[in-house]
Amino acid sequence: MRWIDGVASDHLPADDRGLQFGDGLFETVAVVDHKPRLVERHLARLHRDAEAMGLPAPDSLLIGDEARALAAQGAGCGVLKIIWTAGSGGRGYARPATPQPRRLLSLHPAPTHSVCHWQDGVSATLCHTRLGQQPALAGIKHLNRLEQVLARCEWAAAGAQEGIMLDQKGLVVEGSMSNLFAVRDGAVITPPLNAAGIAGVMREAIIIRLAELGQAVVQEPLSLEGLASSDEVFLCNSVNGVWPVRELQGHGRWAVGPLTRSLQDWIDHHRLACTPATRTTEGQP
Repeated sequence: MRWIDGVASDHLPADDRGLQFGDGLFETVAVVDHKPRLVERHLARLHRDAEAMGLPAPDSLLIGDEARALAAQGAGCGVLKIIWTAGSGGRGYARPATPQPRRLLSLHPAPTHSVCHWQDGVSATLCHTRLGQQPALAGIKHLNRLEQVLARCEWAAAGAQEGIMLDQKGLVVEGSMSNLFAVRDGAVITPPLNAAGIAGVMREAIIIRLAELGQAVVQEPLSLEGLASSDEVFLCNSVNGVWPVRELQGHGRWAVGPLTRSLQDWIDHHRLACTPATRTTEGQP
């Protein structure tokens, strides 16, 4: 199910700059109980990122209304994708003098992961593909995702459930489809995203939640050695919520820890992601 500029359609103009150059942004929103979760946070990021990329700002109220209307038509649990492109343009890189952005909303089934991913943790592998360092684009969820595409091809062949990506200095940044947190001696650490990576909405929500509980999150560079010496490691994104990491193949193993479990419980209680608990109790408050 897809809407383009508010009209049901599968036809994207061939001159759309998102298609030609990746000139645009996107959001991936969990749908639980027919409602787009954390959608206000997603739309706030979309607005910030559009401003950073010099694109006209999206109408958050309009897109929010469309997101809720589209989510109400699908399955109880699913994924809503919002794309904001620079609209149609010519052959070259230059944008039109007055870009006319195009919005695309599409509804998809929730991914079918084993319940073990949440209960026992996932096996991750270290990706050979490294993230380029570009401070002007760091943190932004733009449409240029070739690094993640290449990384995804790697870990799919490694028997893993996620791939961990490093920057050009060999420091841990994130997963190919997730943000990463580590717990060491009571401190919660997540890599900074000022040179590479995506500032995820669930990452932001977790940082705010932990602050409410009096637990500060330290954003500092994280080496593979520092990761290996951690007590807990977990991954997060808006669709899956929180996955414990039980191993990074060849680099470390961890038990599922109490902070990871408490965040999973919080996500399930507020029905923020497509987890085993929210799928099996659809419609419950």
